[in-house]
Amino acid sequence: MQRVVDLSTDGLHVAVHRGFLTVSKEREEVGRVALDDIGGVIAHAHGLTWSNTVFTRLSERCVPVVLCAQNHAPKACIWPIEGNHLQGARLNAQIDASRPMAKRLWRDIVVAKIRMQSAVLASVGAEAGPLDLLARKVRSGDPDNIEAQAARRYWQPLMGADFRRNQDGAGANALLNYGYAVLRACVSRGICAAGLHPTIGLHHANRGNAFALADDLMEPYRPIIDRAVHNLVADGINEVTPDAKRALAALSTLDLPTPGGMSPLHVHTARLSQQLAGLFCGEEKDFTLPSSLDPLAWNGLARTGESGP
Repeated sequence: MQRVVDLSTDGLHVAVHRGFLTVSKEREEVGRVALDDIGGVIAHAHGLTWSNTVFTRLSERCVPVVLCAQNHAPKACIWPIEGNHLQGARLNAQIDASRPMAKRLWRDIVVAKIRMQSAVLASVGAEAGPLDLLARKVRSGDPDNIEAQAARRYWQPLMGADFRRNQDGAGANALLNYGYAVLRACVSRGICAAGLHPTIGLHHANRGNAFALADDLMEPYRPIIDRAVHNLVADGINEVTPDAKRALAALSTLDLPTPGGMSPLHVHTARLSQQLAGLFCGEEKDFTLPSSLDPLAWNGLARTGESGP
């Protein structure tokens, strides 16, 4: 089982010893994880120090290290140069991918995201019909920005009439930031392992965004984080507490339905990246985006056991 390692305590030193990532504080070891069990590292503490070997050993395993600000939003990523023996060919194919293909794929991503948002609203007893209608209107490249129209009909029914999505906000917004950082790490690792590069996106193209492709591919998975944060808030957790971080990090192993059976989220995202690489190279036809969970799974997301059912 791959783990997302969260470094949130100030003054830690991170090193590698005999195949393990070790974490020490004041020269005393406080934890260790086998390198081969790590799916991503998220760092958002003050005074972290690192052995250079940490980054080389993690890079050899295609593990991204995501560096976050105080609001838990990712600001940088340490990215392996060599993630796949076919990386050169796949990067060239990624760069050369036609715009019509990119637009078709972005349409499929937006449709999958809106359908997941609709399923989330239905799971909390909110009206989902408007989103179902919007999903049918998405055209290649989403020129009508149906994605944004769906967002305007999504956040308040899910999080409350006073909620506004704000990356610099506290409370539920900070929880969303942390959950998305976990998701971005999972997706980024899959992209690297597939021999693709996260900066070359299908739709996201901000010159300052090093995660453009990761941000594209993570879109249909975002509603999973949204519903998990909804559950945390419903259980009285309105800050990024240690329990909240553990619950959100655990979503990387959440089982998702696929045509071939259930698959952990981190495996699902890795397979999606492999399919995308195959599409770019003309070797693949499938592009299996996530579909809705069952009602019990939605209700159980990120439950800490403190006050939830």
